[in-house]
Amino acid sequence: MSKHNECCPDPEKSPAPELLQLSNVRAGTSVRIKQLSGSPELAVRLRELGFCEEQRVRLLSRHTNIICQVCQARLGISAKIAEQIWVEAIPAQKVA
Repeated sequence: MSKHNECCPDPEKSPAPELLQLSNVRAGTSVRIKQLSGSPELAVRLRELGFCEEQRVRLLSRHTNIICQVCQARLGISAKIAEQIWVEAIPAQKVA
């Protein structure tokens, strides 16, 4: 079993949420990573970058590359790689 980065929460068992690919998320949306698909090597590299299961990610920009806020850092990935990251939407919090 691989060790997660310190910024990656441990995966938790929960009912299956509605999943979508990170490449299909609108800019400005916060999501939680639920599954990494693709090759095992790609999944390991994504986890090293902070794209871990149960990690919160905010999609900042969708142009040639997809720019995300992950673990207090901005990271750019290709749309093809973003297709391998399955996420669930995080409901927007209401401001009092």
